[in-house]
Amino acid sequence: MIWLSGLACGALVAIAPGIATVAAGLLAPGAVALRLDREPGRPVARTVLTCGLAGCVHPVMMLWNTGQSFDTAIAIVSDPAIVGIAWSAAAAGWLLTQLAPLAVRAVLEATALTRSTRLRAARSRIGEIWGLDQAANDR
Repeated sequence: MIWLSGLACGALVAIAPGIATVAAGLLAPGAVALRLDREPGRPVARTVLTCGLAGCVHPVMMLWNTGQSFDTAIAIVSDPAIVGIAWSAAAAGWLLTQLAPLAVRAVLEATALTRSTRLRAARSRIGEIWGLDQAANDR
């Protein structure tokens, strides 16, 4: 699989060097995430790359509309605003992978606490109606 990925990258560089240059420059955080993520399925790297790709759509469209020259690709990659937007999108993806589990856990704990409180109140009402608390005290 690694060999096929390398072959695909080489073909992209040979066929469309401008797009390959823009992709390499703007998706650098995704490449770092791929290298560092060791979890099965690489969830962090996938999220960083997905968000980074979203930040690359407009620059690639600009390159496509201006003729796909290598000089235009270098101008796009050297523009700090474009690189900042693409890398910020990748950073937002990384932040999402770090904060989403915490938010989900907080929601699940709040839901469990609410349900536990509701069940205790229902048990207390049923005990009063059936006289279970009084029977327990009589023994």
